[in-house]
Amino acid sequence: MLKCAGRGAGGCGCDRKGEMSSSTCSSISSLAEEDVKTTKKKIEVSKHNAVGAFLASLSPRNLFKGLRRPDHHSMPKAERTMKAALLIQQWYRRYMARIEIRRRYTWTIFQSIEYQGEQDQVKLFDFFNALLTHIPTNAPNCKPIASDATSKSSSTDTTVETKYEDESPSEASSPTSRTESNYRGIHLSFPMQRKDLDNLIESFQRKKQHRLHAKYVAGILKQAALHLKNLPNLNQVSTAISKQVTICGDLHGKLDDLLVIFHKNGLPSAENPYVFNGDFVDRGRKGMEVFLLLLTCLLVFPDGVYLNRGNHEDHVMNTRYGFIREVKLKYKHNADRLLKLIETVYRWLPLGTLVNNKVLIVHGGISDSTDIETIKNIDRQKYVSLLRPPVIDGVVVTTEHDKKEWKQVFDILWSDPQRGEGCIPNTLRGAGTYFGPDVTEKFLQKNNLLFLVRSHECKLDGYEIVHDNKVITIFSASNYYETGSNKGAYLKLVGPELKYHFVQFTAAPKAGSANLTFRQKVGLIETSAIKELMSKIQSSKSKLLQEFAGMDPSATGLVSVTDWCSAMEKVTGLALPWRMLRTKLSSLDSSTGLVQYMTTFQENITKRETETTVAETLYKNKSSLEAIFRIIDKDNSGYISVEEFKDACQLIGQHLTGDAVDICKSMDMNKDGLVDLNEFLETFRLVESQHSIDIDTDEEDN
Repeated sequence: MLKCAGRGAGGCGCDRKGEMSSSTCSSISSLAEEDVKTTKKKIEVSKHNAVGAFLASLSPRNLFKGLRRPDHHSMPKAERTMKAALLIQQWYRRYMARIEIRRRYTWTIFQSIEYQGEQDQVKLFDFFNALLTHIPTNAPNCKPIASDATSKSSSTDTTVETKYEDESPSEASSPTSRTESNYRGIHLSFPMQRKDLDNLIESFQRKKQHRLHAKYVAGILKQAALHLKNLPNLNQVSTAISKQVTICGDLHGKLDDLLVIFHKNGLPSAENPYVFNGDFVDRGRKGMEVFLLLLTCLLVFPDGVYLNRGNHEDHVMNTRYGFIREVKLKYKHNADRLLKLIETVYRWLPLGTLVNNKVLIVHGGISDSTDIETIKNIDRQKYVSLLRPPVIDGVVVTTEHDKKEWKQVFDILWSDPQRGEGCIPNTLRGAGTYFGPDVTEKFLQKNNLLFLVRSHECKLDGYEIVHDNKVITIFSASNYYETGSNKGAYLKLVGPELKYHFVQFTAAPKAGSANLTFRQKVGLIETSAIKELMSKIQSSKSKLLQEFAGMDPSATGLVSVTDWCSAMEKVTGLALPWRMLRTKLSSLDSSTGLVQYMTTFQENITKRETETTVAETLYKNKSSLEAIFRIIDKDNSGYISVEEFKDACQLIGQHLTGDAVDICKSMDMNKDGLVDLNEFLETFRLVESQHSIDIDTDEEDN
């Protein structure tokens, strides 16, 4: 028997009784070593896998695995995409709705303040007309007031002085150096031709234009007045040749909008007639250019241009809303004569237009007493201003017949449509009426008309259709309140059936605003509106404080949100969404949730530059006003008290509408309870008298 050789050296572990070769024993030994290594690797891998599994379990995917909806993995990809799209759409709609709400209340702020300004204008004119006409002036040292004191004596004779000075900005600025040789602007010929119109448009389009010579301005005004004098009260337009007619609404000194209309729709001609529906000037900075361009189109294309008078073709309104100031800034050395000519043109502008005797176009609207035949027979040139009684040969006309005619003109230039039935006074503007769909329907049936086209109101889209498609409002001044506030539009009546369609546009925005997002544009408009509103609030600060004090007897400085809103609406007279605006105007007390009403007045924001004309003064009636002031000031203290004012108003009570105390308070600018002479005269800035005393009112050109 052979012995195992490896036994003494540690052996192979074989039983001595077993017989095995040395090679077999060696193989078994090597396999055992490999098994040991494999086992160690498995243990290491097992440990590694356990750590990996633990770490994997901590990942967000696995942590929230149990929180997923059971059908997540079963939802098709297309369905998941659709649900995501719907969620995004809902979010975007809510976002746009919030912006639209901001845009709408911004619009309401602008419009409410604008209409309230017109209402104040009418009230103050009623007061001063009554003063100048009915206050006795037989007191010592007082000159009698002429019977025509309520109207500017503007002759229809257009033969005024022919010598006009050049107003072009130049190095030679002294009056003696302003000669014909210094004039670098365009030259016009009379009667005007198409080339003159082209030259005028090209000149107005230049960024640095040479101001049109005053003699050419006067020439255009005189020729236009002579032409308008021969026109009927209602223009007659036929589409038999042209097959269509274009109607433009308010332009308000927006030259860019007028040029956009001409660019998109072509220049006027007999084949492309236009009706411009009033309010050519005021508010915009290029009222003079717009007015001259329209009159030039009228002279060059008399069968292609028809002009209607608007409520701003009025010397009184121009004083309040900026056109007078514009003329004096641009033609300071010739302003008085040019303004006299402009007023003459106003007086001869037709009051409306009939298209194919089927569509009536007037600036404002109608009332339940509007009569087309009466309007056709009115002597329109006697209406120097609709805010003053008519004047014939320098004498104020006050007969019942004349008052009825006056109301006819007033209504078609100042009225607005309403959704409700009937016809009521337009309390928002303080003039004209609100007419309902029943009034429209009756008027159209009576006169065999299809529908009524009017302007007078700014609309977000540039137009609006109401009264069962029977009343169309068209407004052609884009960016009226602020850049991006509204679109402009013009209306085209096409074919024998006079089917209508609208063309919307927006004039080029200001530099830097072209690339703004919609949200940014709304933000700019909102900021401007809030500034306007803050200006209104600051002017009513004393009344608001008095109102808040009544709501806060303990003088805590706090009122509820409801009380704050109530006080704001009551004092300002503006029906605005005050609860929504509260976050923009005042702060809440964090502990009580009440409004800290003194924060409403923290920011002293001034009015926009375009509204600085409110402070423009007219002192040409100074001597008469001083005489009236001395009569009212019974104790010769130099101040008018409320009691003295009431006594004076009793003398003109039957001619005066409105509360005397409110009128007195509106003149009391420093709110000291008394009205001094300066305050009295400053309030009279809204009135132009007919006396011959001239006060220098030239203003520096900025």
